[in-house]
Amino acid sequence: MELISQGQALSASPLRAEERAHLFTAARFGALEFLAATFRTHAYAPHAHDTYAIGTIETGCEVWHARGRKLYAGAGDIVMNHPLDVHDGAPSEGGYRYRMSYPTIGLMQELAASLTGHDGIGTPFFREPVVHDPVGAALFSAAHQLLEEGDDALAGEEGLVRAYAHFLGHHANLAVRDVGRETGPVAAVKALIEARHGEDLSLAELARAAGLPRHHLIRAFRRETGLTPHAWLIDVRVRRARDRLRRGETPGDVAAATGFCDQAHLTRAFKARYGVTPGVLRSAHLS
Repeated sequence: MELISQGQALSASPLRAEERAHLFTAARFGALEFLAATFRTHAYAPHAHDTYAIGTIETGCEVWHARGRKLYAGAGDIVMNHPLDVHDGAPSEGGYRYRMSYPTIGLMQELAASLTGHDGIGTPFFREPVVHDPVGAALFSAAHQLLEEGDDALAGEEGLVRAYAHFLGHHANLAVRDVGRETGPVAAVKALIEARHGEDLSLAELARAAGLPRHHLIRAFRRETGLTPHAWLIDVRVRRARDRLRRGETPGDVAAATGFCDQAHLTRAFKARYGVTPGVLRSAHLS
């Protein structure tokens, strides 16, 4: 069986007008491939990848063959094919919409080591090729959409790491350890975020500053602060935005200076925390 990329798998059969397939990559994961697709009649030929194929069905139902079985996946289900697993895929009646990703063995080993505290783990194995997991599906879909839209790279990076770790912790044969206190590393990350909150920080960069694996940092940071690193970054940006608005700077200038991609993103984050828009706060200090 020939190993092929997902792009090659798609090109083997042309799509109909009402079908959609968007293949994209995420540089923060070494050009990891992602697919967002809606299929009504498109059927994959049997094929395999040298990566995992992990994703979720958002609507409808997919039917496919893998591990010698005929399988069905519907909304809220997680599909997990291992490297070299030969599989096909076709819509059941009415078609389906799904989001898929193709993480490398190395990435999944990194996350498995972080969860268990043991390096040198072999290729993580998922017990079942499809499971019903609405919580994991929601985590994955949200991260996948963030990466597709590209507006908040750190949120997408953090979300995908959390989703994969959730799948490994719940559906693979791993003994997950509790995370300990990491006061020093978390303090280092908080200082970095404060100093560079206006920049496009990556989770990998924050993890290097902490000296911790990416997912271990997320767990430790949340234990120490109650927030993930991305949520802490947004909170710092909003607090620094508040300082600038009090000095009379315009919301548009403040958004650009504090790392928000536009004024609308600042407004949503600001109102969620303070109950008023940036313009209202600025006006109160100008009156």
